[in-house]
Amino acid sequence: MTSDRSDGSENISAVRSDSLREQVTRALEAAVVAGELQPGALYSAPTLAERFGVSAPPVREAMLDLVGEGMMEAVRNRGFRVLEVSESDLDQISQIRLLIEVPVMGQVAKLLTPEAIAALNLAGEAIEAAAERGDLIDYLDCDRKFHAQLISLIGNPRLTDLVDRLRRQARLFGLQQLADTGQLVSSAREHRAMLHVLQSGDVAASEALMAAHVGHTRGLWVGRSGDEARPD
Repeated sequence: MTSDRSDGSENISAVRSDSLREQVTRALEAAVVAGELQPGALYSAPTLAERFGVSAPPVREAMLDLVGEGMMEAVRNRGFRVLEVSESDLDQISQIRLLIEVPVMGQVAKLLTPEAIAALNLAGEAIEAAAERGDLIDYLDCDRKFHAQLISLIGNPRLTDLVDRLRRQARLFGLQQLADTGQLVSSAREHRAMLHVLQSGDVAASEALMAAHVGHTRGLWVGRSGDEARPD
């Protein structure tokens, strides 16, 4: 079975991991968020398994995981459909992220240790490396890890999971345009700037930068990029 339309999944990277189902799930999530798996389109496990270079069962299991996350729906005898996200949905996600992540960054600025800074620098470098390769799947995976590491410094696993879930529910349709125009690397460097401000211990500046980052991301959700996606 093939997609009802061109699925744009040629860029999905092959997966090699001891935890295959988890890796496939994360890669599928990133493909949905980046718009490589298109809203409203139907996909089959065998078709996507060919793209990943793996067997169909772990892909089918991963797609069922995404059904549970509300990112896909199972269509009887046809495959799985990527669910569409409305503008209202995206606005609500953005509002919640601003309410949570902005004050959290103020707390993180007071909790950074040399060890945490070193780990976050490595995570930021991984984001930039993925951007330089134009690998949107790896870019989003590394970006999620970076933000999860930041939030985890608060020591509240439920908070970390909530923010991660909100980020997974978004759609960054403007990422491909950033990659095509060579702007993805400069976007990736926002994380380096964020770390620099956090290291200064300036709570107000850390909160303001996170608010700007969420605003920029909201622009990418609707396919705007560059200066057009940045808040005023």
